[in-house]
Amino acid sequence: MTDPALGTGGDAAQSFQVDLRGVVDLLSRHLYSGPRVYVRELLQNATDAVTARRALDVDAPARVRFRGTDGGGLEVTDTGVGLTPDEARELLATVGRSSKRDLELGGGRTEFLGQFGIGLLSAFTVSDRIELESYSAAHPDAPGVRWVGHSDGTYDLTVLDRTPDAPVGSTVRLRPRRDMDHWLAPETVAALATEFGSLLPLDVAVEVPLDAAGDVAWRRVTEPDLPWRATYLDDAARERALVHYCERTLGFTPLACIDLDVPLTGASGVAFVLPAAVPPGGGRHRVYLKRMLVGERVDGLLPDWAFYVRCVVDADGLVPTASREALYDDEALLVTRDALAGQVRDWTVRTLRTTSRVARELVATHHLAVRSLALVDDEMLDLAAQVLPFETSDGPRTLAEVAVEGAVVHTTSIEEYRRVAPIARAQGLLVVNAGYVYDADLLGRLSARAGWDVRPLRARDVAQVLDHVAPGRELALLDTLRAATAAVRDLDVEVVVRRFAPEDLPAVLLDDRDDEHRRGVAAAVDAADDLWGGVLAGFATEPAPARRLVLNDASTTVRRLLAGAHRPDVFAAGLRSLYVTAVLLAGEPLRGRDATTMTDAMTVLLEAGLGTAGPDAARDPEGSATTDDQEDAP
Repeated sequence: MTDPALGTGGDAAQSFQVDLRGVVDLLSRHLYSGPRVYVRELLQNATDAVTARRALDVDAPARVRFRGTDGGGLEVTDTGVGLTPDEARELLATVGRSSKRDLELGGGRTEFLGQFGIGLLSAFTVSDRIELESYSAAHPDAPGVRWVGHSDGTYDLTVLDRTPDAPVGSTVRLRPRRDMDHWLAPETVAALATEFGSLLPLDVAVEVPLDAAGDVAWRRVTEPDLPWRATYLDDAARERALVHYCERTLGFTPLACIDLDVPLTGASGVAFVLPAAVPPGGGRHRVYLKRMLVGERVDGLLPDWAFYVRCVVDADGLVPTASREALYDDEALLVTRDALAGQVRDWTVRTLRTTSRVARELVATHHLAVRSLALVDDEMLDLAAQVLPFETSDGPRTLAEVAVEGAVVHTTSIEEYRRVAPIARAQGLLVVNAGYVYDADLLGRLSARAGWDVRPLRARDVAQVLDHVAPGRELALLDTLRAATAAVRDLDVEVVVRRFAPEDLPAVLLDDRDDEHRRGVAAAVDAADDLWGGVLAGFATEPAPARRLVLNDASTTVRRLLAGAHRPDVFAAGLRSLYVTAVLLAGEPLRGRDATTMTDAMTVLLEAGLGTAGPDAARDPEGSATTDDQEDAP
């Protein structure tokens, strides 16, 4: 049997039942990011209409006028091609339909900005009623038309008699919805028209009040030429004009201006170098399509490393998204992005090869961006090694300057650098701090370049510049050092004694990456099953402790501590307090275990010093420590 609901045979094609009110609401209120875009859509429609009329008559006027009406309404008039009644019905009565006239007004022609019918619906974000009155330039004998659309999905269409003085073009009239009056206010309209249409090749003006008496004036919001394409007296005048444009459009005075041009996609513009450093990340740029603003914070126009510039770009060959507030990520955008990135990169390389003021300011302000580019560009990597300053134990130096003195030895974290810097500085060991963002990766890439000797700092590098204690002293301390290592075994630290400057630095912590590898293998052996554990065990050796606590025998505090090894509790507490002090000097945060270690050590040392506890604390009748105790106490 056939289900009647399915139609004859159950497989006949049927049409969707569309709630027109819901479609209008979807398109007008949810396609766009907010009510403000209605001005852009009206401008787009007017621009396309003017473009179509000029295809018929190159001398036709190109004007768009915004003016307020009684009751807080808005009237937008253009000198475009206009519509006949049939064209109005075809364009505006069927939502989503692409008609022949729609193609003529922008659906398939690159000189047009958008689709007339869909764009007009955006006005429903601010008005429940849209009135369009139009007279055609293409059909001078055709009558005029008045189309009135309502937000409930209905419309009225009236044919108008055409008089000799009937103005060619179209006029759109809006009445504000409740609580939407401010969007149709003259000053708001002028600001939005300036934002979206300032670069349009039309005469666009808004009527604004001059005073409380009701006097008004027309404020033109468009510029005759693209700022970067206009003619100037000389290069200096052009530079000043672009700087001024950046100041009033983007809000900052640029460090430099970089010309951009991609003929393949019709893109041109300027990249403005920011005057202050910004965090790494994708830049957001001001993008126009056919001189109409798409967005002032468009992502994806340049790669992530170019975060030190902000661009203003106009293009003909890029495709906007459905809302026309972003760019469609297609092959055209990819080609444009690569070309723009190449032009920004070439300017940066050329500039850094000079000794100009701009080059110095670029390095001082945007060294992070230069480092970021060097991670993906070999030529910039070589250049960065020549011009970028790095923190070293001998002050700021470039990597090229460091390489002159031998291998480029670097730490991989700020904490490691802080641990070794005082010793390295005192002993003449040149160490580079690669703990900042990008630096370790940059040095890793540089280590693969021919002619460069770059490697991470090893514990033995520091140990080589530390003086061994005298043989007799070393022999006398053998038992003391064994006891010292046993006292801090739970901290995964080995205790050694050396002499080094500065003398007021009692101890330093050193890491050993080879030991870290051995500990990793040992941990894997413990976690693996019998089969794989046996295989891994062949690679494992007895791991050394994670760190070495190097005591400075030139320090009076350390010598007194080593002399007090016969008091195990005080000796262990002193060692553990030196360990935590070394952690703090390295700039590392205290972990829970470290904080507990310091608290326990301080408790023991205070009790020993105050004479309130301790098995070896000999006291006089008044409770004070004896002279012997004072001499042995650390």
